[in-house]
Amino acid sequence: MRKAMIVYGGWDGHDPDLCASIVRGWLKAAGFDVRMETKTSAFLDPELPSYSLVVPIFTMSKIEKPEALALCAAVASGVGLGGHHGGMCDAFRDSVDYQFMCGGQWVAHPGNIIDYRVNVTKPDDPIMEGITDFDYRSEQYYLHVDPANEVLATTTFTGDHAAWIDGVVMPVVWKKRYGQGRVFYCSLGHRAYELDVPEMKAMMQRGLMWAAR
Repeated sequence: MRKAMIVYGGWDGHDPDLCASIVRGWLKAAGFDVRMETKTSAFLDPELPSYSLVVPIFTMSKIEKPEALALCAAVASGVGLGGHHGGMCDAFRDSVDYQFMCGGQWVAHPGNIIDYRVNVTKPDDPIMEGITDFDYRSEQYYLHVDPANEVLATTTFTGDHAAWIDGVVMPVVWKKRYGQGRVFYCSLGHRAYELDVPEMKAMMQRGLMWAAR
């Protein structure tokens, strides 16, 4: 049986406990033995490299450098990494090692909760199969991103909330390699109920399965 670790906590506004429970259900249904942890010290477990997948759901907060380096080493050795929204790419803002691995870092969501459109850029990718462009209501994440990411979906900003970013095309969903490991990220999902939005749910479930070895 493949093993997955979900490490959750941080800012309560992103419903880390509820999101962790939902993702746990997905992984259990897919046949994983799922370990739930609420402290980043779990990344120091010497058994971590034997896992198939790690899912961080830990907005903001702080990670100690040895913990970040242990997680990075595990992913570089082949452990998959996957997550969504602030739980993965607004986590551990002072850790450039972690950000380099993830492929992006949140910096703003102009207008806060707004309506916007998600555009599928790789419709032939198995993660995006059957998903076409769709409207979404949530925080529209503005991220600093790695140009090496393989972008699967984007969104385009208007100038309604920050005039200088009018027309900026921003990645929403990507996958990438980090050493031998696979990394998947989706910027949607400000609150736990968004994990039930059909497009979001499909991309997340497929993305986590792609990342897991």
